[in-house]
Amino acid sequence: MYSEIQRERPEVRNFMSHPDYIDGNPDLIKPKKLLNPVKASKSHQELHRELLMNHKRGVGVESKPELQRVLEHRRRNQLLRQKKEEEEAKKLQSPFEQELLKRQQRLDQLERGQEKHEEHAPEFIKVKENLRRTSTLTGEEKVL
Repeated sequence: MYSEIQRERPEVRNFMSHPDYIDGNPDLIKPKKLLNPVKASKSHQELHRELLMNHKRGVGVESKPELQRVLEHRRRNQLLRQKKEEEEAKKLQSPFEQELLKRQQRLDQLERGQEKHEEHAPEFIKVKENLRRTSTLTGEEKVL
């Protein structure tokens, strides 16, 4: 069946025009293949030759792929930009804002120190504090 379809199908050659230069007409100028200017340049040829030699020797051109190098370069630049922005923000802060930030940091440190102190306290002290809280709540509830 497939062979029948192939026989019935018209050939593509019948639809395409036949080029004149194949006939061998001496009056016509035969087309030449265009040269690629990149491949024709000396620097490209030398680079290609060097890459082939390195490949034959098994020497890697670079240890990191280009994409990885570009991404690292972008990360480094981004970190530098962030640091510069932070420094500029600090310079633009008034002395009052700087003093407020210092006080806030001190308060945060004191709160952390108290939390650590409460965590290391013996259990009987914690229970005693809980009992005081419950006893004061029940006393207040009696008054109401």
